[in-house]
Amino acid sequence: MNGRNYYIYDVFSAEALTGNPLAIVLDCEGLDDAAMQRIAGEFNLSETVFVFPPDEKNHAARLRIFTPGCELPFAGHPTVGTAIALAERAGEGQESAQTSILMLEETVGPVRCAVSLGAQAAYAEFDLPKLPEPVAGSFEPEAVAAALGLGHHEIGFENHLVGVWSAGVPYVCVPVANLDVAARARFDPALWSSLVPELNGRVANPYVYCRETVNHDHAFHARMFGNDLGISEDPATGSAAAAFAGAIMRHDALVDGAHGFLIEQGLEMGRPSSIRLEIEAFAGRIEAARIGGQAVRVAEGRLFI
Repeated sequence: MNGRNYYIYDVFSAEALTGNPLAIVLDCEGLDDAAMQRIAGEFNLSETVFVFPPDEKNHAARLRIFTPGCELPFAGHPTVGTAIALAERAGEGQESAQTSILMLEETVGPVRCAVSLGAQAAYAEFDLPKLPEPVAGSFEPEAVAAALGLGHHEIGFENHLVGVWSAGVPYVCVPVANLDVAARARFDPALWSSLVPELNGRVANPYVYCRETVNHDHAFHARMFGNDLGISEDPATGSAAAAFAGAIMRHDALVDGAHGFLIEQGLEMGRPSSIRLEIEAFAGRIEAARIGGQAVRVAEGRLFI
């Protein structure tokens, strides 16, 4: 019986059964939007990638990215995981370490990825195809706190305030006082929807973060709730980290030069993840930024659809 090959990768982690699981479906010619949405629902992971031939012959592939509930124009862990999967597939049978550059076509635009393969878990990073921008809107701490089951005095730290940022997908970046507050957050999607206006037909999801971390080599601890995407919580959210770069730039007033941050996520879910965010700052603005992380293959098979 003919079918389509697929892989399952755990992304933003070097250890299987941690990080953010990702389904990657190859050979997707002939699948329409409705079929891809139903297949994403069948896998029921935070995202499923469908790989098509590229429109530009020098590019590696064209990607469509679906959650169980909708299609996304861009997402971080699908980009990292698919870049690694394609590089590993191309390098099968080669024993030496390899570094490659791939151009992936996503709805947001072309995304340049660098992949390193070796004895350890593969690593990939990509240049943000769209730099983070603030989205107009203001939120009272009391309302944000209520939608997250927290006290208003637990929202914000130092000079960090609630704000909406987007690097292709919008998020409401919600600073909270510490790890205890982050762990106690309980998302009320109905209340949140009444609080946050739709942006491009979608309610921006909350990205809750604090400076206190479990892993002391990390700079921030984060959680992302995404009921409208068909998931209750995401173990690792690269597109949110990309948007969050704008909040870091604004609130931490980065000096000129390159800055690296490790962001931990997924610990409350038992799926610890680590996202590397790099920001190149100049004259009070972001000139370039990258998201990176490791990924490991945990399964592969055939999809008979």
